[in-house]
Amino acid sequence: MCKADRSPVTAADHEIESALRQVIHQRYPHHAIIGEEYGKVRGSNYSWILDPIDGTKSFVMGNPLFGTLIGLMHEDETVIGLIDVPAMGEQWAGDGQFTRFNNRLNVCSATVSGCHLIERARLYATPSPHFTCPDERNAVDTLSRHVAIAHPTCDCYAYGLLASGYCDLIVETGLQPYDYLPVVPIVEGAGGWITDWKGRQPGLNSDGRIVAAASKPLLDAAIDSLMRL
Repeated sequence: MCKADRSPVTAADHEIESALRQVIHQRYPHHAIIGEEYGKVRGSNYSWILDPIDGTKSFVMGNPLFGTLIGLMHEDETVIGLIDVPAMGEQWAGDGQFTRFNNRLNVCSATVSGCHLIERARLYATPSPHFTCPDERNAVDTLSRHVAIAHPTCDCYAYGLLASGYCDLIVETGLQPYDYLPVVPIVEGAGGWITDWKGRQPGLNSDGRIVAAASKPLLDAAIDSLMRL
């Protein structure tokens, strides 16, 4: 089954989101809920952000790098985030101050690499064929030529890798709030930085262009490169 934009959706997407909504509504009946599959239910100043399967294409093709994203916003700030990657048995949870990694064997703090230099950075980026704007595609292609290693992004798993120090930079476009808001406190809690392409804090009304980096100098250098459109 596909949505109007031809992206795949499965019965599992609907079932997971329905189950999450039911649990949230039972525990926090006055909270708002914003989900990928069922839209928004209005409520208080607290809003839950849900992406039941981030990486549905990976899920349907047997790639284990799909995950569930859950975020809790208070007014305009995401205060708690969760990345759960069930096929890998890995999970990251953060509150903007601290990020915990759990792989079923160990629970430990997650910390970014601290990389400062573009030429040493390991980059995950939206693949070129997914860009609808040629200028954006050219900007990411140019940035990719200046890093140490560039690889197509692996959905939410890339942000977990960034939080644990296995990559240094992520550049994406075409995202929805449920794709990026839950990862904000995870990246920040691990010591990283995450903004839109203009250096602004991501929010519900952001344009879906996201940069996450292991340090402020690396973030600034990436934004400087991207904005030479």
